[in-house]
Parts: sequence; structure tokens; C-alpha cells
Amino acid sequence: MESRVAQAEQKETGRLEAFSDGVFAIAITLLALNLAIPHLGGNSSNKALGDALSAQWPSYVAFFTSFFTILVMWVNHHRVFRLIERTSAQLMYANGFLLMMTTAVPFSTGLLSEYFRLPGARLAAAVYSGTFVLIALGYQLVWMSLLRNRSLFKRSVPETEIATITKNYRMGVPIYLLATIAAFFSVYASVGICTALWVFWAATSQDCVDFTAR
Repeated sequence: MESRVAQAEQKETGRLEAFSDGVFAIAITLLALNLAIPHLGGNSSNKALGDALSAQWPSYVAFFTSFFTILVMWVNHHRVFRLIERTSAQLMYANGFLLMMTTAVPFSTGLLSEYFRLPGARLAAAVYSGTFVLIALGYQLVWMSLLRNRSLFKRSVPETEIATITKNYRMGVPIYLLATIAAFFSVYASVGICTALWVFWAATSQDCVDFTAR
């Protein structure tokens, strides 16, 4: 009986992670839609096309930053779900909020790409960084729902792993808030902070431990 219950709980966890994976995949794919093809007509030269492609560098910067941010988000999401063996309603709703904000990344990326060199650049950068503030909040909600119900964790998960993730997640919201505030002074500083954060998340996710076989 206990084995059947455990299998059912693992199935529910697998369904939630699979659904989340699908949302991450769609969001990361939609980023490419912000990369526009220059339309120069039939008489365009190689130089003209090269100049047109070079002029779109803000789109490439925004795409690069957003792509790797979502990729690192997915890796960290996977890391968290490797630590749990069952779900709860609170966890699913928190995860739903996280996924909702993830789907907004292509919009904020397109907004930043469009207005990067226009008068509205600072507001666009603030919206872009603000999206990641809400995503970081989503991760905190997911993690807090696990901390409040530790029975969702696998028994083999060490407290050191939980403490490390808790410490890292506390940094997200305040630093992304800093990036949002910085946007009203310098678009480059704001995007730079966002880029530095995904590098940090990537570095801290390297110590992911596999508990599935324990």
C-alpha cells in the first residue's frame, strides 16, 4: 500500500515538473521571435545587410541575457525538484506564479530590444529587470512552500543543501530590485546586473546533487 502511495506521489511530482519544463521550453523558444530579419529589398549589398544586422545589437544582447537567464532558471528549478518526492497545493500554486512570470520574459525582452536606444529605454529596462524581480519572488514562494512543509523533501536531502539554496534565493529579489532602480539611471548598468546574476546562478547550480537513487 505504501509503495502505491509513493508511486502516485512521484507521478504527481513528475507531472508538475514535466508541465514546468514545457513552459520553460516555450518561453525560451519565443525569445527568438524578437530577432528580426532586416528587409532591405532586392538591391541590398553585403555591406548594407551587415550594417543592418549590426544595428540590431540591442536585440542580440537582450536575447543572450534572457536566454541564459531562463536556462539557468530551468536548471535551478530542476535542482529543486530533484530534492522533493511529493507535492502540495501551495507548492503547485507557487510554481504556477513562477511559470506565469517566466512566460512574460519574451515580452520584456522584446520591449527592451525595441526601446534600448530610444527615449523610453530606461523604463523598458526597468520593466525588464522588474520581470526578474517577480520571477525571483516566485522562486522564493516555491522554496518557502517546501520549507513550511518539509515532508515534501526526500528524507536523504541534507540540511546543508537546504541551507545553501535558502541563502542563494534570498539574494534574488533585492539584487533584481537594485537592477530595476539602476535602470532609471543607466540601462547598461541594469542589464549588466541581470547578466551578472545569471552567471552567479549558473555557478551556484554546479553543485547539484542527485538524490534519486537514495
